[in-house]
Amino acid sequence: MKRVSWILALVVGLAIGFFARSSLFGGGRPPALAPAPAPAARPARAQEDPKAIYRVPVDDSPTRGPADALVTIVEVSDFECPFCKRVIPTLHALDEAYPGKLRWVFKHNPLPFHPHARPAAEAAEEARAEGGPARFWAMHDRLFEQSPALDDASLERVARDAGVDPARVRAAVADRAWEARIQRDAALAASLGASGTPSFFVNGRKLVGAQPLEAFKAAVDDALQRAQALVAAGTPPARVYDAIAASGATSTVYLPGGEPPAAPRAPPPTPYRNVPVRADDAVRGPADAPLTVVLFSDFQCPFCARVEPTLDQLQKAFPKEVRIVWRNLPLPMHPNAMPAALAAEAARQQGKFWPFHDLLFANQQALSPADLERDARKLGLDLRRYQAAIGARASADRIADDGALARTVGASGTPTMFFNCRQVVGAIPFESMRAIAEEELKKARGLPGAAARRDAGLYGRACQANLALAAAGPTAAAAPAPGPLKVELRPDDPSIGSPSAPVTIVLFSDFQCPYCGRLEPTLRQVEQAYGDKVRIVWKHKPLPFHPNALPAALAAEAAREQGKFWQMHDRMFAAQQELSPAAYDRWAGELGLDLRRFDAAIAAGRGKGRIEADEAQAARLGVDGTPTMIVNGELLVGAVPFETVKGVVDRKLAAR
Repeated sequence: MKRVSWILALVVGLAIGFFARSSLFGGGRPPALAPAPAPAARPARAQEDPKAIYRVPVDDSPTRGPADALVTIVEVSDFECPFCKRVIPTLHALDEAYPGKLRWVFKHNPLPFHPHARPAAEAAEEARAEGGPARFWAMHDRLFEQSPALDDASLERVARDAGVDPARVRAAVADRAWEARIQRDAALAASLGASGTPSFFVNGRKLVGAQPLEAFKAAVDDALQRAQALVAAGTPPARVYDAIAASGATSTVYLPGGEPPAAPRAPPPTPYRNVPVRADDAVRGPADAPLTVVLFSDFQCPFCARVEPTLDQLQKAFPKEVRIVWRNLPLPMHPNAMPAALAAEAARQQGKFWPFHDLLFANQQALSPADLERDARKLGLDLRRYQAAIGARASADRIADDGALARTVGASGTPTMFFNCRQVVGAIPFESMRAIAEEELKKARGLPGAAARRDAGLYGRACQANLALAAAGPTAAAAPAPGPLKVELRPDDPSIGSPSAPVTIVLFSDFQCPYCGRLEPTLRQVEQAYGDKVRIVWKHKPLPFHPNALPAALAAEAAREQGKFWQMHDRMFAAQQELSPAAYDRWAGELGLDLRRFDAAIAAGRGKGRIEADEAQAARLGVDGTPTMIVNGELLVGAVPFETVKGVVDRKLAAR
């Protein structure tokens, strides 16, 4: 089969590959299915009305420009988004082209796959609280100048440059002080169909993406003409925007003749897993607490650092009712995570786990052996004993046991928590965590008779009740059994490599997931290094918080029907920020697909059954996140480097 040339280029901050590839696919790609009868007419796909006017309240959002400006432009943005950064010079040029005629309003929409976007939004809001709108916009401009380098140190430096107290910014980010405001903005954007960034509303008319200056000018000219007509009819200039917004739509407006997208899928059932606690586990909180939170975490993981202050808030909110139990899950993609875990375990042996834990998260960028030993000195540990434990890797087996338990209970990423055996994934905001805690506390307090008594066995009894409740219901999800994972493969699953290859890598992936994009060049290295010895099989797992993931999966399935899955796959990962129905049609045309058949497959949802079957299998296997690989039955989670995959493949080949 021909080699397909492709070039890898990592986008700074996103770490998402823009590439087309060069590798030998020695057979294994599915043949095109027999052509389906062409429909009589190309099915109508819902299209948003480009002339629709939306009701976008200004409320208490940051503004700049005259209050009586005839045109109000609402900017819905994300400080880590490269397209949001790209459009900033265009916005400044637009302001200069219409002096005194534009009012700007900012709305937050930090996307979940941009880890620094939400902290940056918190920092900008703290700047506004300290110095009003002028300070917000100064911070806004400096954040975009600094983006995508928006780690904690960068935020504090930007704050100083903008004249904002770095200590207050640090506290606001740690406490998620402006979470409610940010969530409110994001919810508004979602309700108006502005889920991507940047999005703009020019006197209520939507303009999506980093458009050229001419597109903005056309929108502004049209808005000015309409606004001037209102003023001529007697509307005061300061009331023009309110008059326009009053009759605006509050949800996406579609042109006649097409059906709007299907309602979002129901969220997956809440998993409950049996998560035992050892007598010598690192614990914070009373032993008889009615709520035990078992935390699988990684000292180098930025999301784990983000959940720490939230857990502190939880224990302060329920000081006698919550205990935290630590479990190590150092991810392979974090080179300093295992050394840090070994050091923390060495500190635990001397009764100093939690002080050491706090130092590690307070200095997450300083996790070298010298840094770890410095922390040990600072805490007054017996250095000879500490060094002996590190040299002998004394806790390596214990950490491996934690990893085995994590696999069994479906904790494939960090942070993963279990609230009385109820799984909660990710650095969720405090209000969400508090609501879950209150639910589980209510259940624990309501256990019958002796089961509700406060003693060290309460956690076990509360877990048993949760597991029994889950098992009795239709949504119960049993934990996968230990041992090699068995993956069911269809004859026509998209695959690369020989069906007789001694090693098969089954990949559960999501076209919008940035970490999945990061893994793709690694898989190409695997293909080149092993040839016919390795087969790669694709399985869909579109995550619910990636709005474009399911539509992209359906489009890829429509391409698979015409024998072009991998070509469409490559286009999608090469342009992850462009995923949209228009892009799928464009790529289908470039690939020479029958567009009528392609669109008919998407409109009919012909790939939905296959996608849901893949998702169900992922749930049975305990695959919760993406990317996840199963290499001859062995789980491998995350965008791991080539050396990690190579180590597993070599081991599997040697075992045959």
